[in-house]
Amino acid sequence: MENFDDNKRKRAKRRIEELKGFYVHLVIFIVINLSISINKILRNIREGETLWEAFWDFGTFAVWIFWGVGLVFHASKTCNYNPFFTKKWEERQVKKFMEEDRKESEKYR
Repeated sequence: MENFDDNKRKRAKRRIEELKGFYVHLVIFIVINLSISINKILRNIREGETLWEAFWDFGTFAVWIFWGVGLVFHASKTCNYNPFFTKKWEERQVKKFMEEDRKESEKYR
């Protein structure tokens, strides 16, 4: 029983570390991207663009978008969410490989 509790505690600590890592990633994402966006907008305004033009420039949002994709993958890993490799997919793959093995073994009978 003690070993079981010890394993549960280790898994919980590992899960907490993953969650903390995601939160750190999220905070860094927000701080860095706000800094980049504000800098880009101010630079565009100094170069003669209006606030509206400077704000809606693709360069203002490019880092948010591309880094955001990575952040979404990090979040899905942290939350154990994988829409592509579901339990049904795993079951189909197991059945497929078992069937292939069965067919392969029948060749040599």
